[in-house]
Amino acid sequence: MLTIGPYRLRNNLFLAPMVGVSDTPFRELCSQYGAGLTVGEMLTCNKELWNNKRNQRKRIQPDIDSPVVVQIAGSNPDMMAEAARLNSERGADAIDINMGCPAKKVLKKAAGSALLRDEALVRSILEAVVAAIDIPVSLKIRTGWCPESRNGVHIAEIAEDCGVQLLSVHGRTRADRFKGEAEYDTIAAIKQAITIPVIANGDIDSPEKAARVLAHTGADGLMIGRAAQGRPWIFQEIETFLATGQQGPALGLAELRQLIQSHLRKLHDFYGEKVGVWNARKHVIGYLKPLAGSREALAEFNRIESAAGQLAHIQSYFDNLTNDEGAIAA
Repeated sequence: MLTIGPYRLRNNLFLAPMVGVSDTPFRELCSQYGAGLTVGEMLTCNKELWNNKRNQRKRIQPDIDSPVVVQIAGSNPDMMAEAARLNSERGADAIDINMGCPAKKVLKKAAGSALLRDEALVRSILEAVVAAIDIPVSLKIRTGWCPESRNGVHIAEIAEDCGVQLLSVHGRTRADRFKGEAEYDTIAAIKQAITIPVIANGDIDSPEKAARVLAHTGADGLMIGRAAQGRPWIFQEIETFLATGQQGPALGLAELRQLIQSHLRKLHDFYGEKVGVWNARKHVIGYLKPLAGSREALAEFNRIESAAGQLAHIQSYFDNLTNDEGAIAA
């Protein structure tokens, strides 16, 4: 069984840290549906910005059984160390360092995947953070800065040497962003080069793909990102398939309706009605898209301005679906 520091995880399936998606309500839901570890939304290392409402919400810890992992981003070793220490004091069980984000606003600050161009700075940041705290430190990277500079193996070796206890690797370079297909050869090479656990990430969207990626890379676990949005039970599906080689039972309409309504209530409670209603729209599109009549239902849902109205609309939509139309494939 996979461990990080003193923590023994339920399984080797992780929810990726996605800004605007992997908030506290979504982490709780994915944990409920089988994620062995969830990583919070990226938080800037600049503590002066932590008092704005968006960053305050990022620091609210989810109610989950697995370790609470806070991800921090930045390019100043001292600020990164201080951010790690403060989050540890607030109850974080582990700190994840972001060196994988390809967003332009992050790259402009020489953070995220921009750091992959400066291996000396990578080492300085990792050494500073590991020295500052007593809880485990993990690292999220891409395979390199660009296809011509895939230095992921060397970055991984630096990470292990600095005391990082777990490494997640997205199978694209910074230049690739989310275009094209993820490649797993570099992840396999990283796994061969280091002894700490390696988690493969990128385009893992089905139980069959999960099994193929594990077999190809030899990775210790998998990180699921965009495929979990609108399908948080994918962790349960993959866990069942890896254990038995068989598909689990399909998610029924009644359970799906309850799941969506539970997610809506969590969002409304967490953000307040106005912001919760707005945030609900980007999640509900993923849930309803495969179902009959979803285009019209989503158009109406996106016009609703109240929490009660959103919940009632979901109830009405599912009341009008038949079991044949609405069965969700496992």
